[in-house]
Amino acid sequence: MQRIFLFLAMLVLPLFAADYFIAPDGDDAQQGTLAKPFATLMRAQKQVKPGDTVFVRGGTYAMKDEHITRKEYNRAIVCWFDRSGMPGKPIRYAAYQDEKPVFDFSQVKPRGYRVHAFTARGSWLRFEKLTIFGVQVTIVGHTQSICVENTGSNNVFDQLTMRDGQAIGFWLGRGSNNLVLNCDAYNNHDFTSDGGRGGNVDGFGFHVPEGCVNNVFRGCRAWFNSDDGFDSISTSEAQRIENCWAFYNGLSQEFKSLGDGNGFKVGGYASTPVAQLPKKIPRHVVVKSIAAANKASGFYANHQMGGITFLNNSAYRNRCNYNMLGRALDYSKDVPGYNHVLKNNVGVSGRRELDNINSEACDLSHNSFDLKSPITEKDFESVDVKELMRPRKSDGDLPDIDFMRSKKSSPLIDIGVDVGLPFSGKKPDLGAIELGGR
Repeated sequence: MQRIFLFLAMLVLPLFAADYFIAPDGDDAQQGTLAKPFATLMRAQKQVKPGDTVFVRGGTYAMKDEHITRKEYNRAIVCWFDRSGMPGKPIRYAAYQDEKPVFDFSQVKPRGYRVHAFTARGSWLRFEKLTIFGVQVTIVGHTQSICVENTGSNNVFDQLTMRDGQAIGFWLGRGSNNLVLNCDAYNNHDFTSDGGRGGNVDGFGFHVPEGCVNNVFRGCRAWFNSDDGFDSISTSEAQRIENCWAFYNGLSQEFKSLGDGNGFKVGGYASTPVAQLPKKIPRHVVVKSIAAANKASGFYANHQMGGITFLNNSAYRNRCNYNMLGRALDYSKDVPGYNHVLKNNVGVSGRRELDNINSEACDLSHNSFDLKSPITEKDFESVDVKELMRPRKSDGDLPDIDFMRSKKSSPLIDIGVDVGLPFSGKKPDLGAIELGGR
């Protein structure tokens, strides 16, 4: 009878999710409870099963070279998350209640290696309300380090902050059905490699091979990253960008010129040989997003050979607000962009509003640059870019702003076309922020 009871108990135990805790003053020899927490995420990972949660107590976690989990090729991966959850039972790594954990990687400096602070190799994982700070570059030649890398599927990255380092903020390199939600990447500048201009440090990078589908960036912000805000060069599948903001990219915090400086660099294949191009050029979708005061273009097609869909976006004071530069199908030369869809978009105060586009080969309608009379900054409640840096709401959503919000008297109200996005009033407004009718 005792054996039967033990057998039944073993069957029941996995049905109940467990909670584990880590803390800056914890000890990996302890039990991982609230009273006796572990010290590291990797120790906690050894315990977790699908449905479990690792709660991360507030404070600073001083990461060192000794915390590097694995080295492969030229990469030193500090936190390697390779255990997977399952549908309906993700493994969570989350800040405890309202506490604010910060993982400080400023002293992780393995000579000759690219630093990858967090790599999510597993699937059905959730990372919530964590800050990755100070990730370093140690290689003088062409290189890159990464704050958070994803190569798994069905993962959610919610309210992560990747800041004040030399690394790319978030890198989605593989996997399907991933959601990057309400994350911030800012003040990242590689001053070590390639002469210190930081030409490889983007806020968010999307670079997946064929077969990696249904990936979404939603509610994310990128600013003061030394290269681009969002970059999807040389990717083989489409992404969707919703309600994201990119501003002050390609610039230092002192507004010195650094890398490329596009807000949303959507697509493109650089010098990829024709034989190595995807069988089908992906069609990215960017909706209800804001690009402001970036060094170069706000929304940039980057030599894309297929089309991109831009719906209800707002661009302000970029060198070019909407740059649709394309490339010939045989990749022989640059050409005005073709097959693009631009509807309900707004651009104001750019040196150029819309450039490098073959209008007859695109679907353009109901944009501010289609209006007979040009709009001005006076049509908006505010053009103060600094509003975009306001703190997020308590639930992680983007802050309320007046920036690029049309005045009730603006000619941009109720003149859009229904593109399948929610709106108030008789018709959609133009731009990223819906006023709600006159």
